[in-house]
Amino acid sequence: MVRALLDKNERHVSAMFDELAEGYDRTRAAIWFGRTKRWGRAAASVAGAGSGQWVLDVAAGTGSSAMAFHQPGMHIVACDFSLGMLKIGQHRAPVARFVAGDALRLPFADDSFDVVTISFGLRNTADVARALAELRRVCRPGGRLVICDFSHPPSRLGHALWLGYLRHVMPRIARVVSSNPAAYVYLWESINAWPRQEQLADMVRAAGWTEVGWRDLSGGQVALHYGVKK
Repeated sequence: MVRALLDKNERHVSAMFDELAEGYDRTRAAIWFGRTKRWGRAAASVAGAGSGQWVLDVAAGTGSSAMAFHQPGMHIVACDFSLGMLKIGQHRAPVARFVAGDALRLPFADDSFDVVTISFGLRNTADVARALAELRRVCRPGGRLVICDFSHPPSRLGHALWLGYLRHVMPRIARVVSSNPAAYVYLWESINAWPRQEQLADMVRAAGWTEVGWRDLSGGQVALHYGVKK
């Protein structure tokens, strides 16, 4: 079993997700108690994309985030560097066109998309600033960025309970339902090391995005960050 480390080596991260692909959606539903669809709908609402617009979903995985964004007449491109995830996604999310690609080197022309989004994937990149710059490069002027990822509840008690769940409870569930439970040790470590909401917002601004803000979901366990390309 492959387990990524906090250096986010691209080969290790992609191999880890290849191993997780077949049972990934089942495991996510178990460890997050079915809340992922709600988070996806919230991200789609913040993006505000509509018919005729082009949406790029980076780190799309099995396509669940792409499905949350779908509306009639919308064009969705789902991009991921895990071929195992892409193979599953092509069957589970037929509303999207799946493309192999790395968030640090997106295989798209400048100013190609009305909305760019990344759900639970920015945290897995080896260079967050570069990924944010690449997302901005392929976004059209006036287009929107939406980031959905795990975060940090603002209250001390809520944060302690959250980290306790991630460190002690989640890995036990993963040992029962996942084909690669070691990956969920990396998951809690990466969430624990991830910047708080204010810090991530500063990183988004530093990458050139404007009108940057965020919205907490599930008490801050997840945060939606957003911005606009001027």
